[in-house]
Amino acid sequence: MSADKKSTPSNGKNNFEADIARLEKLVESLESGSVSLDELVTKYEEGMRLLKSCQASLQAAELRIEQWGKKANESDQA
Repeated sequence: MSADKKSTPSNGKNNFEADIARLEKLVESLESGSVSLDELVTKYEEGMRLLKSCQASLQAAELRIEQWGKKANESDQA
């Protein structure tokens, strides 16, 4: 097994940033061509989990921005 840490669910504001950083390291590792097939599959699976987590974070942020925009419009109209 490689020295790379496994992705663990974390809470707080830095989830997205931490997931992106981990994803970047995984990509670098995969692009190096120096990982075994088993490691490649494991890292790919981890990368896909991280990707889904990042997408969910982005969707949540987008929703929050839309909600704030609606509140701002309602305040302007009042």
